[in-house]
Amino acid sequence: MRSAYPRRALASAATLALLGTGAPTATTADDEPDLSRFYHQKIKWSTCPAGAAYEVPMKGLQCGKVTVPLDYAKPGGGTLELALARYRATGKSRGSVLLNFGGPGGPGVSQLAYDGKDFMGLTNGYDVVSFDPRGVGRSSPVSCGEDTATDSEVTGGEIEDDPRAALEQLRRAAQACARHSGPVLRHIGTVNASRDLDVMRQALGDKKLNYLGFSYGTRLGAVYAAQFPEKVGRFVLDGVDTLTESLAEQGLAGAAGQQTALEAFLNWCVTDIACPFGQDARTARERVVALVRSLDKDPVPTGYGDRFSGQDLVGAIGQGLYSERMWPPLERALSALVEDGDARGVMGFGGGGGFGSADATVPVLPRLNPVRRSPSPDADGGLVDEVEIPLDNLPSALMAINCADNPDRPTAARITRDLPALRARYERVSPVFGRYRLTEVLTCYGRPRGTDFIRTRVRDLDTPKMLLVGTRGDPATPYRWTTETAERLGSSAVVLDNKGEGHTGYASSTCVQRKVDAFLLYGSLPADGSSCGADDAD
Repeated sequence: MRSAYPRRALASAATLALLGTGAPTATTADDEPDLSRFYHQKIKWSTCPAGAAYEVPMKGLQCGKVTVPLDYAKPGGGTLELALARYRATGKSRGSVLLNFGGPGGPGVSQLAYDGKDFMGLTNGYDVVSFDPRGVGRSSPVSCGEDTATDSEVTGGEIEDDPRAALEQLRRAAQACARHSGPVLRHIGTVNASRDLDVMRQALGDKKLNYLGFSYGTRLGAVYAAQFPEKVGRFVLDGVDTLTESLAEQGLAGAAGQQTALEAFLNWCVTDIACPFGQDARTARERVVALVRSLDKDPVPTGYGDRFSGQDLVGAIGQGLYSERMWPPLERALSALVEDGDARGVMGFGGGGGFGSADATVPVLPRLNPVRRSPSPDADGGLVDEVEIPLDNLPSALMAINCADNPDRPTAARITRDLPALRARYERVSPVFGRYRLTEVLTCYGRPRGTDFIRTRVRDLDTPKMLLVGTRGDPATPYRWTTETAERLGSSAVVLDNKGEGHTGYASSTCVQRKVDAFLLYGSLPADGSSCGADDAD
């Protein structure tokens, strides 16, 4: 459920919504019905249309689409179109490399337009391709209805003070999501997205899939390798996701990771006379906690008709910790808040500091009063125009995919019973982020049970070697997930230890980028357990 790549804001912590979804059919290539009409298609590429996603396109960006079955168990039924974009190889091409930037819920087409320059080295041998997964971006986007934001007071107070009322609100929210999302909601999730990847591979003309996945994209890559081991080409998984932990345990790991990243930021901040929390790291940590509590008790006006609370601040800080490059502007924004009561700077971080920024946030309880247009439930599965993508698509898709991938469904009685102890664990792990992350335990309540395919069948893979990159100071995907996933995947996994800070390594470390590119382009794989130093950065 991790995001990956530094980018523009797509969603705010205050707009995350919860949605229900049916479990995807966990079929494999050996038991699928006739899919020949999908595997025989060819992609027609053309210049990408003008629109919001392409306001800063690089020369040569092309767009296309592929058609996939809505339901792989019944390929004769409805279909979906998936949006793709590519930069063509500048030299002799050995095929394509597909990129997934994370999320889940992050659209790849717009991200490739924004950050394509970071991958131009790969065009020495590949067409560099990304895509909007089913339910995301232009590819039949899911939605819970516009205006699904909720006040942070509801996030903390209602869950803790009256969990049963909060659970009932979640149940009604799931119904709203189903009304606004249409049939794709029942067929969303990583198992089906992986099957879509294989259709793309064939449509691109590649015998094997070459793949670079960030954060949640590592989960997608691992699932593909389990479903189609004979089709695995050169695979890189950067910012490795867990394949086994529940959402509640992931929330604890996320809170711990963000707390560690916050302490690293404060250790840096206190060396600057302008640090708003003083020049002592221990005192600085105490002052951050006091600031959050003060704003929760007495939120400050924003100038936009609402108020900025302590939990809003926690979400903003979490986004600002994604990369060391964001530390200086985060320090300046916090100074304006502390010294002048000006929340505008930190509010900018609330929109997301890293790609697929929802992975650094947690769900909140949505208002059930959608007031703007979202896709019709009886949409025909064609691509939507850029301007028609719902504003809540990223957080709605994040919840839909995570719930589809997660088989855990604790009862209301168990949640109510366990909540006090769980709250204590979260707050012990992080006095700043614990409360904010707590609601992950409720994300899929009342939804149909998700697939157990990922937990039970993504293991002991018989594939070519895959490169797994873990970053020691990653606030979203802790390094231990890299080693745990490598052990689970088996002898095919090779680990690169990035001894730096921030979420994922490719964009922040020249050493990581160099080693990843060498493997993808030339098959030069670093030794298992080799490392990149913390100072090997741009």
